Amino acid sequence: MENLQKMISEKSVVIFSKNSCCMSHTIKTLFLDFGVNPTIYELDEINRGREIEQALSQLGCSPTVPVVFIGGQLVGGANQVMSLHLNRSLVPMLKRAGALWL
Repeated sequence: MENLQKMISEKSVVIFSKNSCCMSHTIKTLFLDFGVNPTIYELDEINRGREIEQALSQLGCSPTVPVVFIGGQLVGGANQVMSLHLNRSLVPMLKRAGALWL
């Protein structure tokens, strides 16, 4: 869990993903299209990916991918991110975190 907190706090936008997940691809594409440079951890490719996935689950993330953190704060999964985007709250959140300079 301590390792997870360090990973989350190192960058303004952190995405936990799996290459095999189509929703993960959608969320990564959304952030990249905004011009955000997120740190992306592919849990199906990195060492200790299962451990990290379990820690995300303990934080209440369900499903465990994709999971997005902005400014060190848990935003949630694809549904939460898309809801923020549709109600025009995502861009201001990214600006506050220093991830976007539009």
